[in-house]
This record gives sequence, C-alpha cells and structure tokens, in this order.
Amino acid sequence: MSAQPAWQLERYRSFLVLQIRQLQVGPRFQSRFDSSDLVQETLLKAHQDLPEFRGQQEPELLRWLQCILANVLADHVRRARAQKRDIALEQSLQQAMQASSARLEQFLTAGQSSPSQQVERQELLLRIATALEQLQEDQRAVVIQRDLLGTPTRQIAEQLGRSEKSVAGLLLRGRRRLRELLDDCL
Repeated sequence: MSAQPAWQLERYRSFLVLQIRQLQVGPRFQSRFDSSDLVQETLLKAHQDLPEFRGQQEPELLRWLQCILANVLADHVRRARAQKRDIALEQSLQQAMQASSARLEQFLTAGQSSPSQQVERQELLLRIATALEQLQEDQRAVVIQRDLLGTPTRQIAEQLGRSEKSVAGLLLRGRRRLRELLDDCL
C-alpha cells in the first residue's frame, strides 16, 4: 500500500466556490448563505477529517470535498429553517449538488484514454475555477450560467433583468477575459 498523498486543500477553494455558484437554488438560498463562509467551513471540515480520507487520486478527493460541501450546505439549510424543515429546498439543494457533480464527472472523464490526460483535465478544471473567480461578478455569473449550466441567453437576461444584448456582451467580455487569464496560466 502506498503512502497517502499530502493534499493541499486550499488549492481547491476556487473549485468549491464554483460548485456553489453552479447550484442555482434560487435567490432565497443566495441571500441567506455566504459562499465564502460555506467554502471555509468545508475546507475546515476537510482538514479535520483528512486523516480518515482513504483516496489516493485527485478525482476521489474532489468527490470527497463535494460530499463535505453538500453536508455543510444541508446543515446550513436545516439551521436556517430551525424547527420548520423546508423539504422542497433541501431536495432542490440535493438535486443541484448531484447535477453539479455529474457535470464535473462528465468534464473529468470526457474522452479520457490515459491517466495523464485525466490529470491534465483536472489541472485545467482547477485553473478554470481559479480564473472564473477573477472575473467581474456579472461576467462570471453569465459565463457560469451559459457555458457551465447551458442556460439560454434569453433566460439569463430574464433572471438578471437585463436585455439579451447586454447579456451577450457580458458573455463575450467574460469569455475573452477568461481566455486571457487561462493563457497567462500556461
């Protein structure tokens, strides 16, 4: 049995933030919970439980972090609702986490033919998550909605209370800036 890798959990902060941003649980969720607090709590729990983590590969670590994040989110939802459980919100949150995990799984395994290609895709995912955090908030929201979640431009415009042309401009500028940031990383 090989020794467990020395995981640097802070490296996955942007990845966890991206996971939260992909949830789309609605304004009720977004107004109640601060994503940076949720990520910080997730990383703290992961650090505390790291000795129990038995995985050896980064995809296993990413799934483990997603599970911890899902538990942290569920705990926050339960506390916010105190004695009044909102089953619909909890189910919506669980479904959103599963969908987010499925999108990640598709990205990591798409067209994989070798372990080295899988590692390259994982590195790219982490670079993308970090670069997305550097975009302006409105650009980041539009890029995530359109490119990661596949939301039609018209629907994004309705959600944001903007014109489709405005959303298209944000998307164009966000994608351009994202490319610049990713090129700087290479």
